Amino acid sequence: MAQQETDQRIDSGASGAEPEDGSAVDEHGFVVDTEDAEARELAHRERGTSRPITVVGNPVLHRECQDVTEFDDKLAALIDDMFASQHTAEGVGLAANQIGVDLKVFVYDCPDDDGVRHVGAICNPVLEELPPEERHLDDSNEGCLSVPTAYAALPRPDYAVVRGQDAKGRPVKVSGTGYFARCLQHETDHLYGHLYIDRLSKRDRKDALRQMAENTPRYEIVPND
Repeated sequence: MAQQETDQRIDSGASGAEPEDGSAVDEHGFVVDTEDAEARELAHRERGTSRPITVVGNPVLHRECQDVTEFDDKLAALIDDMFASQHTAEGVGLAANQIGVDLKVFVYDCPDDDGVRHVGAICNPVLEELPPEERHLDDSNEGCLSVPTAYAALPRPDYAVVRGQDAKGRPVKVSGTGYFARCLQHETDHLYGHLYIDRLSKRDRKDALRQMAENTPRYEIVPND
């Protein structure tokens, strides 16, 4: 997911956790993704290699990705590359198919509405359905690294819970509010073949694609044939 047009303050979180381990969980199975966030993100991207971003129209973005079944060094290297790619593109979330890899995994480095920084990776994510009384919509602007330079208002619930697996295959949950909730929903959508512009009206989708066509991204993309 692209950063919002307005900057947000990011709190690096508490220090003391091992930078290599981003998969600690609390007693309820939720990922502890705020501790030592800066050091963990830096460790990932220093090991990784930045890759160009696929954009709308590339077939890998428009179909459901394959489940992650091997939680090995190859997956760990992919996650490192995803963090490096996300940083280069100045994003707050990145799905594997956005660098052309057909696997259900996304990474994030995203603040919530209190400015607290969340850093992590989740495989095989499933968005939990909220009961109606917990569905409070936020219609803020949304952007996407795969629809570069375009933004549009899109209503989404301001709270989200995603369950899946960490990089070692252990079951985990991630929860978020506000901007981070939007990120979790946006990235899960990607892995099921949906871009945020697919949720817009025809007029707003057309306007987003116009914005993309009229501007030049600040990062390398994979041109569509």
